[in-house]
Amino acid sequence: MDFGTDFTINVLWASLLGYAFGSIPFGLILAKLAGKGDIRQQGSGNIGATNVLRTGSKWLAAATLLLDLAKGLVPVLIAWNLFWQEVGWTALFAVIGHCFPIWLGFKGGKGVATNAGVAFGLGWVFGAAYAVTWIAVLAITRISSLAGMSAVVVTAVVAFYFRETTIAYVLTLIAVLVLFLHRENIKRLASGTEPKVGQKG
Repeated sequence: MDFGTDFTINVLWASLLGYAFGSIPFGLILAKLAGKGDIRQQGSGNIGATNVLRTGSKWLAAATLLLDLAKGLVPVLIAWNLFWQEVGWTALFAVIGHCFPIWLGFKGGKGVATNAGVAFGLGWVFGAAYAVTWIAVLAITRISSLAGMSAVVVTAVVAFYFRETTIAYVLTLIAVLVLFLHRENIKRLASGTEPKVGQKG
């Protein structure tokens, strides 16, 4: 009974840790500080780095990308030291926090950069798989959404390949969430109207 109670409490803290970091809307904050206005009223309305890039500031987009990645990486690294058995919950809720931040009425980003940080936090192999896939697909297609979706799927597959079952299930849940949030992008990809990096829209 004590074990069960401790486990439940650890799951709660692990989840809150991930959500607290993940829900920080860096894209929105940085855009406002830089005088770019409310990023939610521009481009796709997303608070992620791709939409920040549409403000015309590559440095602002890069900073958003790094910080969104960090808010997935940092809580997972903390969780490894505090409650390693529940680290999967931290990873999952870091992405959920980014996608559904309570501070913005649960309307956030699509989880790609934050999942990259989570992948690196869970293991360098997963981070490497994510980075290589993302860079390769982006270089070939110049379509950010396709690169992101490809990366999350490949990373989950790699986790299953290495028989890291718990991590694989967590990454699969995240991949399903990311794909769901990209459903409009998927429709545009199918119709050939998905914008490439540097294009408006």
